[in-house]
Amino acid sequence: MKRLPFLAIVLVAFAFAAQAQDAMKKDAAKPADPEVKVVLDSWNEIGRKLTAMAEDFPEDKYDSKPTPAERSFAEQLLHAAGSCYYFTNPVMGQKPPAGDPSRNQYKSKADIVAFVKKSFADGAAAIQAKGEKGMTTEVVYFPQQKSRVMDIAYGIIEHSGEHYGQLVVYYRLAGLVPPESRPKK
Repeated sequence: MKRLPFLAIVLVAFAFAAQAQDAMKKDAAKPADPEVKVVLDSWNEIGRKLTAMAEDFPEDKYDSKPTPAERSFAEQLLHAAGSCYYFTNPVMGQKPPAGDPSRNQYKSKADIVAFVKKSFADGAAAIQAKGEKGMTTEVVYFPQQKSRVMDIAYGIIEHSGEHYGQLVVYYRLAGLVPPESRPKK
């Protein structure tokens, strides 16, 4: 009688192990995504997060700063979105921008939201135009410096993520919860 529960436990354990092996085989058989898809997905994800913040943050707080020495919320968005063109322009055979877009040029929240959307859409279009083979091609990134397309893209993705983190602080200082930190419904 005492052996019966032990046997049941052993049989259940083997059944779970077999199921786990089947699941691992299915996952192992799935090929990795192409590099261009991975880069594009990452690019679009940080673009989505920054766009959500640009659309969500109150316009009357767009010029707020944690300290006088910091960029305003609007300037942070313009800087992060403008940096996309340090990728897009060289990859598409154009000169990189001379600096950050000016707050004077983008006066309203709607102007900034449109710029954030456009900058990430332009970068996504450049990634798609290069395709899988184009991810490893080299382009002149800065004078006398060549970099692979995907390396430049990942650098801008990381840079944008750093500014996303800074913008989270602006939200918290304003007593607000960033869109990504809100409970999902």
